[in-house]
Amino acid sequence: MIKTDAFSTELQELARFAKAISHPARLAILKYLAETKTCISGDISDYLPLSRSTVSQHLNDLKELGLIHGEIDGLKVNYCLCCSSIDDYLKMFETFFESIRSVNVQCVTKTKT
Repeated sequence: MIKTDAFSTELQELARFAKAISHPARLAILKYLAETKTCISGDISDYLPLSRSTVSQHLNDLKELGLIHGEIDGLKVNYCLCCSSIDDYLKMFETFFESIRSVNVQCVTKTKT
């Protein structure tokens, strides 16, 4: 048994999402796709300070989670944001953190003397 299996499906999914957005290159890719407001055909590595192979791996990670789509068009791949998946993950995150934020516990730290 894998230790992550002991956690709920929702927590596992949130962790996968958090891992996907935990790298600045993947955040830069998402931001770039959002700023262009269109699907990108061609090499996204032209817009990032990373090698093509590194960008390709980050694109695969985002695609695997469903945050972007990549469709082959001849010799190029068209990359688009998958806004519905992003919305779903954001709602899950909001729900998760709302339950934590709503706890009214005052944390008092002790100072050393």
